[in-house]
Amino acid sequence: MIELSDFSIGYGSKRLLTNVGAMIPASGMTALLGRNGSGKSTLLRAIAGLNADYSGEIKIAGVDLRKITPHDRAKKIAFVSTHRPRISNMKCCDVVAIGRAPYTNWMGRMQPQDEQVVYAVLEAVGMGSFADVSIDKMSDGECQRVMIARALAQETPVILLDEPTSFLDIPNRYELCRLLHNLAEKHNKCVLFSTHELDIAKSICDNIMLIDTPLLHNMPTNAMIASGHIDRVFNISDVKR
Repeated sequence: MIELSDFSIGYGSKRLLTNVGAMIPASGMTALLGRNGSGKSTLLRAIAGLNADYSGEIKIAGVDLRKITPHDRAKKIAFVSTHRPRISNMKCCDVVAIGRAPYTNWMGRMQPQDEQVVYAVLEAVGMGSFADVSIDKMSDGECQRVMIARALAQETPVILLDEPTSFLDIPNRYELCRLLHNLAEKHNKCVLFSTHELDIAKSICDNIMLIDTPLLHNMPTNAMIASGHIDRVFNISDVKR
C-alpha cells in the first residue's frame, strides 16, 4: 500500500534517511519507531503529502504521491496529528464531519449518507453517546478517539497518526492501540503510527518500521524483535546492565 523507493529526507544540512526503501502492507498496523530527533514526524508528514522536501518516491497503492491531487489524496490518506482541538461549543459530531469534506457537494453540505458515516464511525470508536458533547469537554483519551473517528470518516485506505498515545496514561495507551489494531483488521486499513512505546509496538503491532539514521528497517514485528535492531538503536542492553 505504501512504498518508499530510493527515498531520502532531512532538514537543513541534516540527513535523516538516505536512499531507503520500504513496503508497508495494505492492511494491518505498523509502528514507526526511532530515537528523539530521528525524523519520525518528518517521515509521516512526507507520506501524508504535507512535506514535499524529499527525494525518491512515495507511492500509495502504486501511484506516485507527487502525482495525486490534494482532493484525491484526501480520499487515500487520513492524518491524525499530535494536535487535539479544544474548540468551545463544537460538537464531537461536527469535528468528525470534517472528515467528510472530500465527499460533500461543492457547497460543503452534508448529505444523509454523510451523516450516517459520521455516527457510524463514532460508534466504531466507542464514542457514539458523545456525538452532541462539546469537544472541549473531552478528556485527552476521548478527544483522541474522536480524532480517529474523523480519520475513519474520510474512508481512506491509509491512516497515519503522529504520537497518538502522547499525554495518555498507560492503560489508555494500550486501549487506544488495541482500538487502532481492531479497526485496521475490521476495516482492512493500513495504519501507520509513530510512537515511543516499545512495549506496545512489540505486543500489539503487526509490523515495525525503525529509523536507524540514515537507514530504515521495516519488518514483521517478530522478525524485528529477533533482529536485535530495536535493542541496539535504543541501547537497551546498556540500560539492563
